[in-house]
Amino acid sequence: MKIIGTGSSLPKKIVTNEALSELVDTSDEWIRTRTGIRERHIATEETTTSLAAEAAENALKSAGVAPEELDLIVAATVTSDRIIPMLSCEVQARLGAKKAVAFDIGAACSGFLFALGTANAYLNTGKYQKALVLGAETLSKIIDWTDRSTCVLFGDGAGAVVVTSEEDSLLGMVQGSDGASGMALNCVNRMTDNPFHKAESTTFSYVHMDGPAVYKFAVRTVPKAIQEALAEAGIVADEVDHYILHQANLRILEAVSARLKQPMEKFFTNLERCGNISAASVPILLDEVVRAGKIQKGDIVVLAGFGAGLTWGACVLRW
Repeated sequence: MKIIGTGSSLPKKIVTNEALSELVDTSDEWIRTRTGIRERHIATEETTTSLAAEAAENALKSAGVAPEELDLIVAATVTSDRIIPMLSCEVQARLGAKKAVAFDIGAACSGFLFALGTANAYLNTGKYQKALVLGAETLSKIIDWTDRSTCVLFGDGAGAVVVTSEEDSLLGMVQGSDGASGMALNCVNRMTDNPFHKAESTTFSYVHMDGPAVYKFAVRTVPKAIQEALAEAGIVADEVDHYILHQANLRILEAVSARLKQPMEKFFTNLERCGNISAASVPILLDEVVRAGKIQKGDIVVLAGFGAGLTWGACVLRW
């Protein structure tokens, strides 16, 4: 597997910390010192599908690949516009990727890494040659905007990559999950409510997070996962040129940097402008740094995601 194109899309509306302070009891200083976030993009006219389709179009253009050439579309999301049809199929229709097999993966903030691993497995069979991998979210629709502990953290957007089996740049990949600790970050779906069983409540749930538990999980698990992926690749942390991690919290990134004994200069960030966009964080950031020319051919790049499930994934690429 080799990434040959990247793309992203962000909603037009930008919501600053100051704007949030008018909704809940918070302040720019409180949010910045605890998270590193200054603003985030929030969907108004955009949808998960429209953002994903735009990101996909940008990635295809970057790769020089026509939609008709795609064999596979894997979309990572927990906020698709419909339960059915899936986001991947809606994007397939918008692109006109008629021969592609399309399906979704729900692994929250690790979703893009899981989707990338899945695409790689399909390409390794030899049956498929080109795939589109998406991470897209409109988290603003599952956030309680009266809860300052969560509403300040999240944003909306989509990122995408085109991968091919014609070359191989994947040096190592690991994935994992700890379902026993999964309730630390949860959002209840529709409850059973039918003529034979009355639901206790038909009100939709919002995201609930045990912040300290998630923080401890991330700073403990992410460095370990990265080290395992590096070991599989046969290289050490010092040889890595760039770390592109899920953008959840600046403190988490700093803790991972310290545990790996790597300078923060190697860790790209955009959370100050975008917040946490779950499955879309990694591909959006990757697209930004690629288009800015900050990654050069031959560079060693680590991608890592972590979040609800609890799940995690990391991979090592030679660009």
